[in-house]
Amino acid sequence: MEISTLQIIAIFIFSCIAGMGSVLDEFQTHRPLIACTVIGLILGDLKTGVMLGGTLELIALGWMNVGAAQSPDSALASIISAILVIVGHQSIATGIAIALPVAAAGQVLTVFARTITVVFQ
Repeated sequence: MEISTLQIIAIFIFSCIAGMGSVLDEFQTHRPLIACTVIGLILGDLKTGVMLGGTLELIALGWMNVGAAQSPDSALASIISAILVIVGHQSIATGIAIALPVAAAGQVLTVFARTITVVFQ
C-alpha cells in the first residue's frame, strides 16, 4: 500500500494534535484507542486501527504520570505502530511488538526534551 500526500498531511496534523493531547491531557487524543482508530480511518483500514488501538489501550491502562514520573509515550507508539501495521499488512501482534519499545523510547525522549528545556530556561 502506498500512502498519498493527502494522507501524510492528515497523519501529520493528527500526530501534532495527539502529541499536544499527551501534554495537555484535555481531549484524550493521545490514547491508543483514539490514535490508532484515527490513523486507521486516514489510511483506509478502520478495522485494523480499532483492533490495534483496543489491544494497545489495554496495555496502556496502567501507564500514568504520577508526580515527576513520566509514563511511556502511548501517542507515539500508537501512531507509529498503526502506520507500520496497516501499510505493511502486518499482524496485530507485530504492532504490539513495535509499540512497546517505541513507547519506551518516547518516554526517554520526553524526559530528555523536558530536561533540555529546564537547562536552557
